[in-house]
Amino acid sequence: MSLRALLCPDGLDGFNYKRFEGRGLSIEEVEDAANTLPVFAERTLIEIHDFDIFKNEAKTRLYDTLSDLPDYVCIVFIYSIIDYKPDGRQKINKEILKHAQVVEFVVQNQDKLIKWIRRHFLDAGKNITSGDAEYLAFITGGFMSSLHGEIEKTAAYAKTKNITREDIDAVVTPVLDTVAYKLTDALVSRDNTLALRLLDELFQMREAPHKLMFSISLKMRQLLAARICTENNLEKNVLMDMCGIRHEFQARSLLSTANKTTLEDCRDAVLSCSMTALELNSSANPESRMIELIARLALRQ
Repeated sequence: MSLRALLCPDGLDGFNYKRFEGRGLSIEEVEDAANTLPVFAERTLIEIHDFDIFKNEAKTRLYDTLSDLPDYVCIVFIYSIIDYKPDGRQKINKEILKHAQVVEFVVQNQDKLIKWIRRHFLDAGKNITSGDAEYLAFITGGFMSSLHGEIEKTAAYAKTKNITREDIDAVVTPVLDTVAYKLTDALVSRDNTLALRLLDELFQMREAPHKLMFSISLKMRQLLAARICTENNLEKNVLMDMCGIRHEFQARSLLSTANKTTLEDCRDAVLSCSMTALELNSSANPESRMIELIARLALRQ
């Protein structure tokens, strides 16, 4: 966010900010953006999200673009869904290391994050329990950059000194993954009206359909893992290790939801998500395919 504010002081709606998604990325569009002079500013900012530089067939042309990048262009590759896995054998990796800086933003562990949240509420004259602080971390993704603003907003909204779960739900904007978790839980609980409302909430986030599908599929795979753990009497720490889950609240929620369904239904849900993800590649109306998926899952549960 600081980089955006520095390079695009007039906001992101102007001519000097371009954002591209990795799936279906057009190198021609990137080249055009890189060769367009900034308007009333010193720099042009180009963000490319979740693009696997080292596996994509367009890497050769991208290498040529990066090798001859104008001084006024700043390109940022952001990885939030896929991992950044550099291949030292490829020349594009040498080009990246020559001109770029690789920065990893590590999420704080749960105990430190909860203490940090409680301390910031205290600074605002409010109290919050460890459980509700954990919930706040969960629904915001646990990133301090977004948590800071949500803490200020919640503290200003709360009518009493003690922050409640209702205060958090009233003003905090949940991240995509949190809505996908709630959608999964609504399906298993047979609350189909809520499930469709949550799907519409996902659509309102204006994320790429494939990104929404990835999040829903991931939650169904995690639910399957939770059901396997339940059937084998495995503890929540096993589930957390298996799925790379950071928050105990998240693992407890998955295990609770898994107790309401069956292993067969979880497997069918994962397969249905995989089929829908495949269909999105050739669908002219991806939202309809996702609505059909939720309808199928609702009937199955």
